[in-house]
Amino acid sequence: MQRMTGASYAQNEDLKKISAWAAIFFAPSLIGTVYGMNFEHMPELGWTLGYPLALTAMALAAVVLYVVFKRIRWL
Repeated sequence: MQRMTGASYAQNEDLKKISAWAAIFFAPSLIGTVYGMNFEHMPELGWTLGYPLALTAMALAAVVLYVVFKRIRWL
């Protein structure tokens, strides 16, 4: 019985890590997907800093999620 509990705990910890990494990669993907659509009427496309700001937002989202998951010990 104790082995099953240990195995279940280890599996739960692995699932937490997989979920955390999936969330970290999803946030930048979401921003990148919107920019990949190339709408004509997106004001950000005409801005000089539109793409650099989008890249910064992607990096910032990933870093913030990494820090949050590291703080709650999921990573």
